[in-house]
Amino acid sequence: METTEARLIHSETTLAAPMPSHWKTILAITLNAFRESVRDRVLYNLILFVLILVGASVFISELSIDQENKFIADLGLSSMVIFGAIIAIFIGVGLVYKEIDRRTIYNLLSKPVHRYQFIIGKYFGLCLTLLVNTGVMTAGTIVALIFANKGFGRLQLAVLPSAYLIYLELALIVAVALMFSSFSTPMLSTLFSFAVYVIGHFSSDLRLAAEMSDSGLVKGVLYGLYYVMPNLSTFSFIGEASRGQMVPLAVAGKATLYAILYVVILLSASAAILQRRNFK
Repeated sequence: METTEARLIHSETTLAAPMPSHWKTILAITLNAFRESVRDRVLYNLILFVLILVGASVFISELSIDQENKFIADLGLSSMVIFGAIIAIFIGVGLVYKEIDRRTIYNLLSKPVHRYQFIIGKYFGLCLTLLVNTGVMTAGTIVALIFANKGFGRLQLAVLPSAYLIYLELALIVAVALMFSSFSTPMLSTLFSFAVYVIGHFSSDLRLAAEMSDSGLVKGVLYGLYYVMPNLSTFSFIGEASRGQMVPLAVAGKATLYAILYVVILLSASAAILQRRNFK
C-alpha cells in the first residue's frame, strides 16, 4: 500500500515546474514531516503547557518588586529552550524510526528518492514545526511583557533576537537526534541526544576540567569531548535579553555560521549512515 508521503512525492514530481526534481522531492518530504509533527498530541500539550507558564508568570510576577519584566522574559525564553529541546529530541528521534518500524520506508525508497533527500526532508519538516512553535512561544512571551508593562518597550525587542538564537540551537539538536536515530533505537537515540544537549551546555566546563586535570588520558578525553560536542552556550543569551540587552550582530552571525556548519556535518553523517543500511 502506497504511503501518503510516497503519493505526495509522486504527485510533486509529475507536476511541470521550474523547480529541480530533487528539491521538489525534498519539499514533499518536508511538508509531510511537518504534517506528521503537528498531529502529535504531545506537541500540542507542550505548547499549551508553555503558554500556561507564560500566562501564569504575569500573575506570579506581581509578588516580586521591580523584577516583573526580567521574570517574565526569563521564564518565557527558558521555556522555549527546555520544551523546544524536548520536542526536537522526541519527535526528531521518531521521524526516521517510525518510517523504518512501519516499513513505510520501503515504499518511499522504491520511488525516485535518494536517502539524503529523505534525511534533509525530514530535518526541514521538523525545523518548520519548531519555527511555528518558537514563534508561538515568542509571541506569548511578548504579549505577557506588554501586559505587564502596559505597552511595548526595549525588552520586547530584545526577546526577538534571543529567540532566534534559541531556534538555531533547537535546529542543531534536531540534526543530532536525526543522526542518532539513523542507526540506533529510539530509547538509545533519546538518551544520546539528551546527553549531547546537557554536555553541550557545559562545554566550557569540559575545557576547564581538562586544563585542571593531571592525567593525560583524562585530559585527552575531555578535550576530545570539548571539540566534538556542539557548544550550545554559543546560543545562550537569555540572561542578557531579560535585562533588555540586544544580541550583538557579530554574536548572531557567529552563532548562525556555527549552527549551519554543525548541521551540515550531522546531516551528512546521517545520510551516509542511512545509505549503508540494508532495508531488504
